[in-house]
Amino acid sequence: MELMERNELRARTRLGQKGRFVIPAPMREALGLDVGGVLDLRLVDGELRISTLRSRIQRAQERARQIIPHGVSLSEELSAERREAAKHE
Repeated sequence: MELMERNELRARTRLGQKGRFVIPAPMREALGLDVGGVLDLRLVDGELRISTLRSRIQRAQERARQIIPHGVSLSEELSAERREAAKHE
């Protein structure tokens, strides 16, 4: 296991029977993975990218924070719009 630049972990493993491989313990720990944890697998530009559902949600929340002004609640805006629409039904 190598620690690369930008705190990047790198390892080499072999593909076993039925397409199985082992994610090394330091990588599992870095991802916060436990037995039964949910993984998100994506094939992007010929690379298999593995992430946790938790990390994908956190990334989406970070992106939303960059777009949505501080103090704005989208759920409150949606509820207000729905109440207004219900008045006209």
